[in-house]
Amino acid sequence: MASISFQGKPLCTNGELPNVGSPAPDFVLVNSKLKNLSLAAFAGKRKVLNIVPSLDTPTCAASARRFNEKAGHLQNTVVLLVSADLPFAQCRFCETEQLKDVMALSCFRSGFAEDYGVKLTGSILAGLTARAIVVIDAQDKVIYTELVKELADEPDYEAGLAVL
Repeated sequence: MASISFQGKPLCTNGELPNVGSPAPDFVLVNSKLKNLSLAAFAGKRKVLNIVPSLDTPTCAASARRFNEKAGHLQNTVVLLVSADLPFAQCRFCETEQLKDVMALSCFRSGFAEDYGVKLTGSILAGLTARAIVVIDAQDKVIYTELVKELADEPDYEAGLAVL
C-alpha cells in the first residue's frame, strides 16, 4: 500500500506500482466502442500509461492535453489515458479537447487499478485511481513508474518520456 495525499490529506492505494524491470501486468481496459483491450492489443509497441483519477478535473485534463501534445512525436509508441470514467465521457472529453494522439481507456469494469496498485482506498475517492505514469517497453517490461505523491499535482512528463 502506497501513501499519497489530496490537498494535504492522506490517501492510500491498494498496493504498489509494478517494479521497474518486471513484466507489465496484463490488463483489460474498455475503449470508446465498449470493446475490451488487453496488453496484447499493443504488442510490439512501447506503452505510456497515463493513469488519472477522472478526466473531469483540471489536473487530469491538463495531463491528457500534455501527453497528447507529446505523443505525436513518439515513434512506435501508444499513450493510453486510463481512468475510471465511463468510455462515453472519455470519448466526449477527447472530442471536445481534440485529442487525437492518446487513446482513452476505462478501467470501470476491470481489475486494472488493483493489479497496478493504483486503486484509492478508504476515503471519499475510494474506487478511483491515483495519478501515475507507467512506461512499458515493446517487450512488455516496465521501464519507468511514477506515483504522483499529491493527487492534485501533475506528473513529471519529461522523466516519464525520457526513458523512451
